[in-house]
Amino acid sequence: MLPPDIIRALTDALGPDRVFADPETLALYSSDETPKQVTPAAVLFPAGHEHVVALMKIAFAHKLPVVPRGAGSGNVGGALPVKNGLVVSFECMNRVLEFDPANRLMVVQPGVVTADIDQLARTRGLFYAPDPGSGAYSRIGGNLAMNAAGPRAIKYGVTRDFVLGLKAVTGDGRTVVTGCRTSKGVTGYDFTRLLVGSEGTLALVTEATLKLLPAPETVATLRLCFNSNRAACEAVERVMSQAVLPCALEIMDRRSIEAIRPTGAADDLPFGTEALLMVEADGPVRDVPHQIAALKEALKGEGLLEVREGVTREEAQALWAARKSLSFAVKQYAPLKINEDVVVPVSKLADFIDFLDNLGHRYPFPIVSFGHAGNGNLHVNLMVHPDNAEEMAQARTCLNELFSTVLSYGGTLSGEHGIGTEKRAYVGMEIDPDTLALMRAVKKQFDPASILNPGKLFPDE
Repeated sequence: MLPPDIIRALTDALGPDRVFADPETLALYSSDETPKQVTPAAVLFPAGHEHVVALMKIAFAHKLPVVPRGAGSGNVGGALPVKNGLVVSFECMNRVLEFDPANRLMVVQPGVVTADIDQLARTRGLFYAPDPGSGAYSRIGGNLAMNAAGPRAIKYGVTRDFVLGLKAVTGDGRTVVTGCRTSKGVTGYDFTRLLVGSEGTLALVTEATLKLLPAPETVATLRLCFNSNRAACEAVERVMSQAVLPCALEIMDRRSIEAIRPTGAADDLPFGTEALLMVEADGPVRDVPHQIAALKEALKGEGLLEVREGVTREEAQALWAARKSLSFAVKQYAPLKINEDVVVPVSKLADFIDFLDNLGHRYPFPIVSFGHAGNGNLHVNLMVHPDNAEEMAQARTCLNELFSTVLSYGGTLSGEHGIGTEKRAYVGMEIDPDTLALMRAVKKQFDPASILNPGKLFPDE
C-alpha cells in the first residue's frame, strides 16, 4: 500500500479519476497473459505526455517501480507488475494525433489499437504493414515495447522498421524526442531503434510517428499440404532462395492442425497431411498471378500432397482466423502453454523441425509448433500441467535443450514476443557478459534509479 502523501501527489498530478488503489482494480491489473500474478500498489491512467512526465518524476523521487501496460496481451511477463510498484496503463492515451497521407505517416499515442492504425490508413489507399496476431486488441505501445511482428514481416519487416520517431519519458522524468518525419535521417544516435524492443526498461513511449506504405491492390492465397514437417520446411527453403518474395509464409504442424479441427478449417485436408503451409502474394493485380506461378513452382517437391490455388476470400479469412487462433486453440492439450518464439536461419529450418519431432517423442507432454516459416520464426509450445511438479521439471530441461539447439544453429531466443520475466534467465546463453554490461550501462543513463520495468529483459547480475 502506498503512503497517503504519494497517493495525494499522484492524484494532484493526474486527477482523482486516474489514480486507483482499490482491491478490484489492483486485481484486474495484477497479471498479463502469463499465469503469474503480482498485486501492484496502484494503477495509473495518464491522458497525455505531461501526465507521464509528472508521474515519472514522483516515482523517481520515491524510487517506486513503474511497469507500463498496453492491453496486457503479452505472454512473456513483460507487463507483469512489481510488488509495491505502479502500473501505468496507457489505454486512455488512445488518440491518433495526426494522419498525413501525403507524407505517408501517422502520429499516435501508445494506447491506440494496432489494427485501427491499419484500418484508418486504408481509407486513403495506405496500410500499416506490421500485423501481429494480437493486432485486433493489442495496443501499439506494447508492439513498440516488444518490436512485434506477424506474417507480413517476411516481406515488409517488423515494427521497428515502421517507426520514424518517438516521444518518450525517461526513468527520472526527462522528455526524449527521437528520429524525424522523413524516411532518411542520420542526425545523432538512433535512439528510435534503441527504444523499440526495449520492453519499457529505458523510457515510456507517449507518441510514435509511424511509416505507412501504399496498400497492395490485391492478395492471393495458396494452401499446401505436405506429408511431413521436413518436406514443408524444405519447400520453404526453396521459396526463400528464389526471386519472388511472398508476403506471408506460415507453417502449421500436425498437432496444430488437430487443434484447429473444431473450427472446421481442416475438414478438407487430404489424408496423410502432417504439415500445412499458407502462402500469400500481394501487389498490383497484373503482377500477382505471375508471383503465384513462381511460388507454386518453387514449392513443388517431394512430400507435397495438394496445392489449392485461388482460395476464396471467405476461405482464406477462415484459414487465417484459425491460424491466428492457434495460440488459444492449443490449450485443449493442457492448461499451461509455455510459448517460445525461437528463430533459426531458414537453411536450418528442416533440421530444426526434425529436432522438434525428436524432442516431442522424448518428453511426456505435447509440443506444438507453428509460425512464420519464411523468417525461420517458430512458435514452439510446450503444453504442460502446472500442478505436475515432475512435468514442470522436465519442461525446464526441455527448454534448456531447445534453446541450446537454437543457438547452435545460429538462431536467437526470441523473434517477436520479447524476453520479459519468462526468458530473462536464458539471455546469458545468447549475449556475452561484456555486451550485457554495456546494455546495463545504457539502461542506467535512461533510468538512473532502475525503476522502469525492473526484473524484465536482463538476467540477474
